[in-house]
Amino acid sequence: MSNLESDPAELVATATATVDPGEVEILEPRDVPLGGPRAMNVRRTLPQRRRSLIGGWCFIDHYGPDDVSASGGMRVPPHPHTGLQTVSWLFSGEIEHRDSVGSHAMVRPGELNLMTAGHGISHSEVSTAATTRLHGVQLWVALPSASRDTAPFFEHHVPVVGRLGDAEVRTFVGSLAGSGTAATVFSPLLGAELIVPAGSTVRVPLDESFEHGVLVDAGDVSVSGVPVARAHLAYLAPGRSALDITVGDGDARLILLGGRPLGEQIVMWWNFIGRSHDDVVRSRAEWQADVIAGGDAAGRFGEVAGYDGSALPAPELPTVRLKPRG
Repeated sequence: MSNLESDPAELVATATATVDPGEVEILEPRDVPLGGPRAMNVRRTLPQRRRSLIGGWCFIDHYGPDDVSASGGMRVPPHPHTGLQTVSWLFSGEIEHRDSVGSHAMVRPGELNLMTAGHGISHSEVSTAATTRLHGVQLWVALPSASRDTAPFFEHHVPVVGRLGDAEVRTFVGSLAGSGTAATVFSPLLGAELIVPAGSTVRVPLDESFEHGVLVDAGDVSVSGVPVARAHLAYLAPGRSALDITVGDGDARLILLGGRPLGEQIVMWWNFIGRSHDDVVRSRAEWQADVIAGGDAAGRFGEVAGYDGSALPAPELPTVRLKPRG
């Protein structure tokens, strides 16, 4: 998915404030409209000023359940990405994906679509005519410096279902509770959906070298004794061997993300991740010249075949050059 903000902020993501391993930090979402008058709203919990990374995870958009008849659903024209992987995970609905390496695939509930942008890729996403409700998460992973210019590629995986006590686990990145995929990643990561029945407590084993985030999609949830409201993100620092998820009335659905701290500074703007302001400027210029102005299929970002419409121009860059901190 594109970041469709018309005036996206440029962000330098670096090490953030240390949190005690016994503490649960709550990150509140902010509403972001994607598109025009019938914009589909998303709830964004990463990045933000308080925290910009969880391992390599650098972007969390949570959307729906969205009535497509009212919002118009998702129609994102071809747009670019660099230096990252997009992780698409649906709870309901269906999205058609096309990209410039020739992939044409559907995003469906319980199935992972993983796109590695690397040096540069473009893609489109359109909810299908059969979709009445759209609900899911769109996640980005920042590639480490050694891998950020890798050649782009696309993968599709269906995780087997595992169990943690009474909870159902679908692990789309990494492995947990007998569930997992062979999805290609470039730093140690975990991504899983947990369905936890009402009135139960589940202990989730953790890799102590990872930091973790728990996004609540539905349910009355506490994470290690701390209440976490719907659409909020609970952050846990490295050093924990387990966390307890307690659910009150109604079944709960959670997204658990984890990863070893990236240990690198990244610069994010619009749909690009680089290591400097100049990286972002260069990527934007090449997108505008090759695709928007020239339609050059042989350029850095290629061409999305089969999409009926024009590619998405990049917003204007900030007028002030960003100076990295830290």
